[in-house]
Amino acid sequence: MQGINVKSEIGQLKRVLLHRPGKELLNLTPDTLERLLFDDIPYLEAAQQEHDAFAEILRNHGVEVLYLEDVMAEVLDLSQEIKEEFIKQWINEAGISTGLYRKKIYDYMMQYQADSKALVLKSMEGIVLKELNYNKNDSLVDIMSDPSKLVIDPMPNLYFTRDPFACIGEGVSLNHMYSVTRNRETIYGEYIFKYHPDFKDRVEKYYDRYNAFHIEGGDILNINDKVLAVGISQRTEADALEMLSKNIFDNENSTIETILGFDIPNRRAFMHLDTVFTQIDYDKFTVHPGILGPLRVYRIVKGSKKGEINVDVLSSDLETILEHSLGIEKVELIKCGGEDMIAAEREQWNDGSNTLCISPGTIVTYERNRKTNELLKQRGLNVLEIPSAELSRGRGGPRCMSMPLDREPVNY
Repeated sequence: MQGINVKSEIGQLKRVLLHRPGKELLNLTPDTLERLLFDDIPYLEAAQQEHDAFAEILRNHGVEVLYLEDVMAEVLDLSQEIKEEFIKQWINEAGISTGLYRKKIYDYMMQYQADSKALVLKSMEGIVLKELNYNKNDSLVDIMSDPSKLVIDPMPNLYFTRDPFACIGEGVSLNHMYSVTRNRETIYGEYIFKYHPDFKDRVEKYYDRYNAFHIEGGDILNINDKVLAVGISQRTEADALEMLSKNIFDNENSTIETILGFDIPNRRAFMHLDTVFTQIDYDKFTVHPGILGPLRVYRIVKGSKKGEINVDVLSSDLETILEHSLGIEKVELIKCGGEDMIAAEREQWNDGSNTLCISPGTIVTYERNRKTNELLKQRGLNVLEIPSAELSRGRGGPRCMSMPLDREPVNY
């Protein structure tokens, strides 16, 4: 039996979901960067080499690495009906509304039906007009269109597997993401949890991609089996957190008793909660100095009746809140960049606070964040650095690039 079991950020990582960057990055252009949420165009071959180094470090530390594209291909291999259902839904969610193009794209994608992984990778890559069997006389739009026009956008952010869904205990939040571009990514999670034999009927669903309010996985941190932290950020709405909280508290299989809502700045540099702090040991966190000032945190607990919650505002500092949540005497907050604010801003931009903890005190970081990494080593952390010249262009770190599916329990 597989399912999901993630009740901390630091327990020995046993199984993780990644996505190796693919040809979707080749369909990025200067004109589409803003729409597709990139600041620059990564060099694909180098990005793949860096990602392979990341996966190899995980394997070398006893982690089973699964790839999104492989797991999704296994779903499509279950039946022809599922494959056809997926293609039609994918076309619809790509915004293709005309009958002519729905048919052409469907026929084009069905060319891959004998190779489910190739089909999945193509669905991630996007489609350019010249790839389709089209006749310019069929359509005024075609006559006026460049053959290089994107008919269906790529999904270049997919290598940040943390965001489309989030594992919470033995359940999942299948997210409604902030942007249209990224919300399309959640279709893979929908099919995996609906059909894959490792997850079907074994995973509680605490949030659904069809809910109205947006929420992303980078804002969801498992403090322990009783406490969940959620960022209220550029990408996660308070309405979504309230709905998530009610669903968690109303589920008899959930062990969560307290949910902490962190109100963080609505800025791209502070995109998610995990870009401003992550847990790296029993008593240690990396933090961006920018959240160490006045901090508004909302404590949410179950109400007296089903579907009700009680909320109060915590006025304590971050250390006190974390110490109380973890039930320990003292936590240590290690600043990204240390006391050097220029280094802090630079390394925060390259996700110096976004670390992936493999086991207590053993963390994966980007090698480019030299100042922060040195500080972490001085505090006794086992810092595993990965190359990041290209991966970092997507504005996400090792935690963003990984979705833990199973961790060993942590005992304090």
